[in-house]
Amino acid sequence: MTTSTVKTNLLGLTQLEMEKFFDSIGEKRFRAGQVMKWIHHLGVDDFDAMTNVSKALRDKLKAIAEVRGPEVVSEDISTDGTRKWVVRVASGSCVETVYIPQGKRGTLCVSSQAGCALDCSFCSTGKQGFNSNLTAAEVIGQVWIANKSFGSIPATADRAITNVVMMGMGEPLLNFDNVVAAMHLMMDDLGYGISKRRVTLSTSGVVPMIDELSKHIDVSLALSLHAPNDALRNQLVPINKKYPLKMLLESCQRYMSSLGEKRVLTIEYTLLKDINDKTEHAVEMIELLKNIPCKINLIPFNPFPHSGYERPSNNAIRRFQDQLHHAGFNVTVRTTRGEDIDAACGQLVGQVLDRTRRSERYIAVRELSAENDIAQNAANNN
Repeated sequence: MTTSTVKTNLLGLTQLEMEKFFDSIGEKRFRAGQVMKWIHHLGVDDFDAMTNVSKALRDKLKAIAEVRGPEVVSEDISTDGTRKWVVRVASGSCVETVYIPQGKRGTLCVSSQAGCALDCSFCSTGKQGFNSNLTAAEVIGQVWIANKSFGSIPATADRAITNVVMMGMGEPLLNFDNVVAAMHLMMDDLGYGISKRRVTLSTSGVVPMIDELSKHIDVSLALSLHAPNDALRNQLVPINKKYPLKMLLESCQRYMSSLGEKRVLTIEYTLLKDINDKTEHAVEMIELLKNIPCKINLIPFNPFPHSGYERPSNNAIRRFQDQLHHAGFNVTVRTTRGEDIDAACGQLVGQVLDRTRRSERYIAVRELSAENDIAQNAANNN
């Protein structure tokens, strides 16, 4: 009886890992760069199409390796240009990737986990619990899929994807190794060549891993804050009970200091009607952040069924923004995008047609936390 060989998926390998792979099969290390360009620059997943690689090596690669991204279940395009991909990962779950164009800027919001263990009170993804970590290939595969859909070659100045934010489904720092590997590929010139200032990791506050992050990479950092005091944050973001605000903000400051440049922390704050949007909350926030170089993104909550929360009025949002602005903070309010394809922040409760089936059966797609800039969404395939 023979056993089948598990093929190495080259999609998720960093440059160093790719060089080690070619070493391990008795090939020259420069082959790593050749193959990475085919995969990431040109979106090629067929070894036979890699014409500057010898036929003997192509045959060897076909026997022991593959280039395999997540399965695309659906792709939808909004009237405002926003795109949403639902992709199925190895665990059988689906996660979502959202692309938001704005002028010359194109931001891709990427998921890191299927489900989430943090159980933030306004996040339905947390209510479904944790399903699985995505592999490095599944994380970078979302960039690979989106890049191919635009026909983009990363070396060009007018490429569609200029920014990547790890703000999709899951807590990136709880899938540390795979997320860091994928972010290295995002920034590598043999990968997608995106500036470290334009790759952002968003966290709800896993303090030990924020400290660990500075030892491995120097991407931008965003903090999902959502409350200006520990009592309220304990309710909204339960991980705060383990890593309270003082400890959390000190770790963020250590990380930003390690960058050695004039870079600022991004603060994400989802506004919930009568919960965290009052004048006293703005006053507390001003005091909390007064010594921290930061920019603040206010995200009006988009209600989903049974959330128990509501969107504040436009006047309340404007009042909160004005208070922070008058205190000297750089404050923006997140514009709702992609509503018609359920890709707006906090709006991603719905159903996505499984296009691989002829019946009108749908797979449920759970809403991702409104804590994120773009708020991704995902679901187990029923």
